Amino acid sequence: MKLAARVNQVSTSLTLAISAKAKAMKAEGIDVCSFSAGEPDFPTPKHICEAAKTALDEGKTRYGAAVGELKLRQAIANKLKTDNNLNYQAENIIVTNGGKFSLFNLMQALIEPGDEVIIPAPYWLSYPEMVKLASGTPVIVNTLAENDYKITPEQLEQAITPNSKLFVFNSPSNPTGTVYSPDEVRALAKIIVERDILVVSDEIYEKILYDDAQHLSIGSINDEILARTIVSSGFAKSHSMTGWRVGYAAAPLELLQAMAKIQSHSTSNVCTFAQYGAIAALESSQECVQEMVQAFAQRRIYMYEAINAIPKLSCPKPYGAFYLFVDISQTGKKSLDFCNELLESKQVAAIPGIAFGMDDCVRFSYATDLNTIKEGLKRLTEFVEQ
Repeated sequence: MKLAARVNQVSTSLTLAISAKAKAMKAEGIDVCSFSAGEPDFPTPKHICEAAKTALDEGKTRYGAAVGELKLRQAIANKLKTDNNLNYQAENIIVTNGGKFSLFNLMQALIEPGDEVIIPAPYWLSYPEMVKLASGTPVIVNTLAENDYKITPEQLEQAITPNSKLFVFNSPSNPTGTVYSPDEVRALAKIIVERDILVVSDEIYEKILYDDAQHLSIGSINDEILARTIVSSGFAKSHSMTGWRVGYAAAPLELLQAMAKIQSHSTSNVCTFAQYGAIAALESSQECVQEMVQAFAQRRIYMYEAINAIPKLSCPKPYGAFYLFVDISQTGKKSLDFCNELLESKQVAAIPGIAFGMDDCVRFSYATDLNTIKEGLKRLTEFVEQ
């Protein structure tokens, strides 16, 4: 069977592959400490589940609009205005099958052969693969640990060519936990406007912040940058709704309509009753979000201090999301070998940095309970010492 050439241009998701391997080992009765999944270990808040159950009882099980339920799109527009100072209407919102599909839709609607998409590394592993599937060219810009893995305005400007169409911006970041300050966001926005390119702001972790970190949505700075901004987000991380597959994008109307056209011929509408759970997530108390963030904050400090105390390992302090991006270069191993050996010998699962564009690092997620963290770090210490 001859497969389409585009399939061979993309890589299998290492995060999903290693998470699946760890789950299979657990199913066999093996005691695995998993730091692999980017998934909160909390149940979806009860009031969200109840809202979906009520929607089921009320018969909200039919096809819906491809762009999403109007009530949810209105709630998202209100959230973006209230929380992020973004002036979008419901017509500028599309509800997608997870935040990931909002990005996939965007790439398909916007990117053509010859178009370049600028992506700072380390990056979420699906960004360049989505660009390739849209026949575009990912332009990877390497960042430095000493700058908390942030792209600078100078680096962005140098990466822009006549073929540049889109800049992918992720703050708080997966895999590093980096959060750009408001001044840093403004400096990047200035370059984007001056060079007249577009930016997609992946804000899926915006609610998961620590210490005095602030989230500034890049499109809120002025009308010029808003006209060039696409916002991608969802409910998976902030409300522990990973399996619900409800995400969204906000964009200028012409682009939004193109994304809707693509969605109408691919997934159609997102699960109807799940959307009513998302409405409850937005319109009810956000105390459940803060409870999760408080737990993540405790785990973050414990892991950050413990990992930096292990000889040959180091990492910058994250100020958002729930990841540590650990430098393993002093161990003499590359990331894939490090993670495979760690899983096989100590039953500890982590994600190799090569998946994120940096082979000398490994991503550890602290979206797991503190007992697992303590035991896993004990095993990690033994592994590195050996």
